[in-house]
Amino acid sequence: MAKQIVVTESSFLKLKAELEYLKNVKRKEAAENVGIARSFGDLSENSEYDEAKNEQAKIEVQISELEETIAHAKVISDHEIQTDIVNVGVTVTIYDMEYDEETAYTLVSSREVDPLNNLISDQSPIGRALIGTKVGDIVSVEIPDGVAKFRVMNIAR
Repeated sequence: MAKQIVVTESSFLKLKAELEYLKNVKRKEAAENVGIARSFGDLSENSEYDEAKNEQAKIEVQISELEETIAHAKVISDHEIQTDIVNVGVTVTIYDMEYDEETAYTLVSSREVDPLNNLISDQSPIGRALIGTKVGDIVSVEIPDGVAKFRVMNIAR
């Protein structure tokens, strides 16, 4: 059985919209591209055909992965998101005790990770360490350089 993934209601809707787009738009485009490439002649030496088939296969893999994710998603509605403890869907401000700086991260599912925008997975080392903590708690996280210590400063939606 696939692992359950925790997602917010808005994230779940985005996953469903992405799946519909892949199924109804990208899948058709890929099939058309295969047909066009097939018309270029001998398939054994037709790189356009090979590329079109590879793109079609990638889209099918994406569809399959999204269907699996959606089927095993645990959806947390916005009103269920608590700000007394760190969990998926909250933005947590932490204080790095070594570098004397604060950073705010939003905990998201592994499908929504965007480190450039401080969206970190609940399965990442920092995310795992923060899950279940409260304001004032100190967590230790193993990082490549050793162990980092953070204090939870704020939890918000």
